[in-house]
Amino acid sequence: MKRILLAAAILGMATAAQAALNPMEQLGKAIFFDKIASPDRQSCADCHGPNVGWTGHVGGINVTGGVYRGAVPQRFGNRKPPSSAYATQAPLFHWDEAEGVFVGGNFWDGRATGYHLGNPAADQALGPFLNPVEQNNPSTRAVLEQIATAKYAGLWAEVWGAPVRLGTPAEISEDYDRIGLTIAAYEASPEVNAFSSKFDLYERGEVDLTPLEEQGRQLFEGKGMCAACHPTPLFTDYTYDNLGAPKNPRNPFYGMDRVFLDDGSPINPEGGAWIDPGLGGFLASLPESYFTELGLNKADQVAGNMGKFKVPTLRNVDLRPDPTFPKAYLHNGVFKSLKEVVHFYNTRDVEPWPAPEVTENINVDELGNLGLTDAEEDAIVAFMATLSDGYVPELPMMMAAHEATVTATQPLLAVRAAAPGLHRVSFRLPAETGVQVAVYNVAGRRIRTLVDGTLGAGDHAIDWSSEGLPPGLYFVSLKAGATQISHKVLVTR
Repeated sequence: MKRILLAAAILGMATAAQAALNPMEQLGKAIFFDKIASPDRQSCADCHGPNVGWTGHVGGINVTGGVYRGAVPQRFGNRKPPSSAYATQAPLFHWDEAEGVFVGGNFWDGRATGYHLGNPAADQALGPFLNPVEQNNPSTRAVLEQIATAKYAGLWAEVWGAPVRLGTPAEISEDYDRIGLTIAAYEASPEVNAFSSKFDLYERGEVDLTPLEEQGRQLFEGKGMCAACHPTPLFTDYTYDNLGAPKNPRNPFYGMDRVFLDDGSPINPEGGAWIDPGLGGFLASLPESYFTELGLNKADQVAGNMGKFKVPTLRNVDLRPDPTFPKAYLHNGVFKSLKEVVHFYNTRDVEPWPAPEVTENINVDELGNLGLTDAEEDAIVAFMATLSDGYVPELPMMMAAHEATVTATQPLLAVRAAAPGLHRVSFRLPAETGVQVAVYNVAGRRIRTLVDGTLGAGDHAIDWSSEGLPPGLYFVSLKAGATQISHKVLVTR
């Protein structure tokens, strides 16, 4: 097989992000991707996949309920997974007296306040391990026992100065808290918070937006009123809102009155009658003294925040392995496309939509009747697509280093890491020809076909997800007419 291997620097890009992690971030990554569960079927990454913006990565689930099953496969939670990217930027949960609203925290309802570990992301990371509808571990000790016997146990000792401790309750408690801090360190790393979208390059003056994207940006900041709650640079203000969103009738949580916990109690006693209280439900769980110290009335705040959910970051909101991959949106996954979300924001009050799940506290100031045209909705969607990390400039810019040595009559191929587990395969054809782009393992076995057909002259690109492949060396091969070019790709965990 004739191979023209392009720039050696590109070969190392798949491992560059991993090499840049410090020991604590590496440990956090190892724990994040480890199936620490009972039974051992679920890791953090199983609900927060990097190739879809650190949220739910199973298309078949996204297109239906949008809510993910736990380690016990019959058990489901009540909300779709929020993105874990940029979660470490959230402030501690607090009352903003000037605005008269609650701000910060993590989870859709804010219950990961950051009060415990001083970091909402660290508090959040501890929750799923012990949640019976998520990773279902019976105790903090059980979680630590799995880490103590993991391949990365030595890295734990390096980071924390001693092996995992399973002695006294105080030691177990402290080391369990260290899990949260460690995962939060990884979630704060450049591998997760990459700030590598097209928008970021645009802000740095390195690329231009297309006319449609620029129109969308102006609408996003103006007529569409999106920036009122999703301001730059993080595209969230960390507040809570009731959008008037309808129930998701396919949410599997409505059937959890027939699925039971180990103590015999149903997961959701209310069944189909359950209403998600959002922030109001979390506030109801806090003691009266919490509100008294803030000069607030608990009953008023609980009632005034029913049905409100955290404003999510829009970074990576459209990141997906390929354009056909379905994603789910809003806290319950009721909407299946960004176009549908924008149209709902635009027309909620002037077109027939299903009834809101919670009719109180609906935001009527910033959405519902925006007066956007269909084309303007499309422009906003196009702009939001520029917020996906791992943006690679167009092929002419990527190939500039090769132009002096490769003639214009030869096909060109480049592969770059667009995000963890996601690779951008770009190629240039000098003329229309039959093309096959495929992925081979080191044994020469073709394991995936990315393109197979006739394409015209010019630049082409496709995203390839290496999710599910064993770590190791692979080859992306471009066959164009009589020419075949291969590119090495190192797939890491």
